[in-house]
Amino acid sequence: MIKVGQLELYIVSDGFFKLDGGAMFGIVPKVAWEKVTEVDSKNRIRMGLNTLLIRTGRKNILVDTGIGTKRDAKFNEMYGVVRPPTVPESLNRLGLSVTDIDAVVISHLHFDHAGGATVLDGDEIVPTFPRALYFIQRGMWAEALTPNPRTRGSYMEDDFLPLEKAGRVKFLDGDHEIEPGIVARKTGGHVKHHQSVFIESGGRKAVYWADLMPTTNHVKPAWVMGYDLFPHEVADLKQRMLADAVREEWVCVFEHDPRIAVGIIREGYKVEPLEPVGA
Repeated sequence: MIKVGQLELYIVSDGFFKLDGGAMFGIVPKVAWEKVTEVDSKNRIRMGLNTLLIRTGRKNILVDTGIGTKRDAKFNEMYGVVRPPTVPESLNRLGLSVTDIDAVVISHLHFDHAGGATVLDGDEIVPTFPRALYFIQRGMWAEALTPNPRTRGSYMEDDFLPLEKAGRVKFLDGDHEIEPGIVARKTGGHVKHHQSVFIESGGRKAVYWADLMPTTNHVKPAWVMGYDLFPHEVADLKQRMLADAVREEWVCVFEHDPRIAVGIIREGYKVEPLEPVGA
């Protein structure tokens, strides 16, 4: 657990998965990125599914949901999904259940961020967190429902349509304060309506970068993903935000790093670890 003022931050793991290393590093040559991460025989790199629990003392807020448990063995093999734990199991280790979550902020609707938002209950798919409101950018919803050939494989409608059916979606139109000191901020970049979560309390700041900076190896502004629809925007956003992150010593959560879940970015794009994955 990490304290940011009066707020408590906990990393909630949904396990690990793998994606193609070349896709994860875009135009960065393999001879460069293979020096900082291990690659398997299928050119895949191991990645964490590090969601974030924010405890305010009054509410429990979850940021992103991991892949979830709805997918079949073929999917899990393709993406190298490794369990345990799942998000519900990780919450249980903290003494919480899915019914204790009051709000879920979803950065965007790709399956590795929104897959755990719903769960199979008998023959029906229902919200995993039945009491929670799910905060999703309205434009992101439209984006997911009308994918283009390049993005179609990233969205799975059973991750999010059951949320609307159950009346659990809070659509956002731009920046929104979830609770005092906790703001979902539309950033764009990775996808047009991507949002990150900014946290401020007691003079400290934290950020859940989501896919603007998925791992500690993506700290350098030019190291952006092939999955980014607007890579030039991601590079520009990171360059501007990193100046503040270094100066103000932001607590940074790296959603997909397999080793370092939380750290502080120092000069020279160095990351000082605060909490390892699996702590």
